Order: sequence, then structure tokens, then C-alpha cells
Amino acid sequence: MTQTDADAKPEKEPKRRTGPVTFTKQVVDELRKVRWPTRKELTTYTIVVLVFVVLVLSYVSVLDFAFGEAVTWLYSTFGRPSV
Repeated sequence: MTQTDADAKPEKEPKRRTGPVTFTKQVVDELRKVRWPTRKELTTYTIVVLVFVVLVLSYVSVLDFAFGEAVTWLYSTFGRPSV
């Protein structure tokens, strides 16, 4: 199988660094394309995140309390030296 000119890979040119001004312009152009949430959506998302954080915090707190009590019980039951 022979390689034609159309199939040949073009030679890669070395990438040039982008200057700070060009970079800033490109960032601003990309930010203009972003679909920003409305106030209602933002409020809804914030409430959902806060509720989720409170639920996870509660779950971890209950587990922490339960394991703490279990360790305290274990040490009080089996940790006493025999006299």
C-alpha cells in the first residue's frame, strides 16, 4: 500500500507561546460564550448544595459519635487490668 500526498501527515510546526494580552482576550471571548445561570437557578443550586452538605455532615457526625461510643465501651469493658 502506497502513501499519497493527501494521506501524508503535515509536518508539525512548533507551537508558539501566547502573550498575556492575547491570552486575556481569548479568556474574555470564551467567557462570553458561557451560559450563566439565572438568579432563580443559582438560588436553587445553592439550596440543593447546602441541604446535601447538612445531610452528609449529619451522617458523618452520627458515625463519629457511634464509633466514639463503641471505642469507649470497648476500653471500659476490656481495658481494665485484673487486680
